[in-house]
Amino acid sequence: MALRKLEKQQWHAYFDGVSKTLGGKQAEVEVDSLQIGAQIEAEWLPLLGIVYDHKSDIIEVLLEGLDHLIQKPQDVYVDQEGLALTSMEVVDADDVRQIIRLRDPLMLPPP
Repeated sequence: MALRKLEKQQWHAYFDGVSKTLGGKQAEVEVDSLQIGAQIEAEWLPLLGIVYDHKSDIIEVLLEGLDHLIQKPQDVYVDQEGLALTSMEVVDADDVRQIIRLRDPLMLPPP
């Protein structure tokens, strides 16, 4: 797969596009940091949406039964081959990495 960094001005539109095409995809959320190691926060729950709120500087990952908030995101990386999205990684201001993996690749609409 091809890992690429999204520029901050792309986040809102990119996550809106992802959220519109989810259609019941299941996701796993892993949180990695030097302080806690690797922790699974959500294991294969239906992914309902992902949004970036630039006013609050928060990325919200909404899963069934869980609202995962990422404060002050610094970098967003997507693992995407063509239109098939398999995972996303968000690095916050404390260098904590939040990895959102999709069980099956999500086919995004053409740009």
